[in-house]
Amino acid sequence: MLKRMLIGLFRSQEHTGDKAKDPKLKSHYYRLSKDRAWEEIGSILKKMQGYRVLHEVPTIGEIVMEKKTMSGRTMDITVQIVGTGPGSSAVDIYSASRGSLGDLGANYRVIQEIYGVLDKKLASYKQQ
Repeated sequence: MLKRMLIGLFRSQEHTGDKAKDPKLKSHYYRLSKDRAWEEIGSILKKMQGYRVLHEVPTIGEIVMEKKTMSGRTMDITVQIVGTGPGSSAVDIYSASRGSLGDLGANYRVIQEIYGVLDKKLASYKQQ
């Protein structure tokens, strides 16, 4: 946690992907078709406290949201849902804070929070 805060002194964005060095920033996979994942994940994200869905683009599988921090900063978050096969999908998240200063690891924590909620609600579909 301290490491993320130190990195966050200089960095104001974070993203997930298959090649992430940090295991907590690896893409999450679910045994759901892209269309079904889109419906389920969209519904879950719309109900999350403190987050506001701004824009949805079903054709490319992106949901754009924002979150206001206690310090008054705004975080822009993009959740991307990609079909990886006939019955499976991957979810990646990009989070960035507006402004020029670092985020003290806030974007990292936002990604962990979103993944935590998705994994809990979609536990029966989670792939390792």
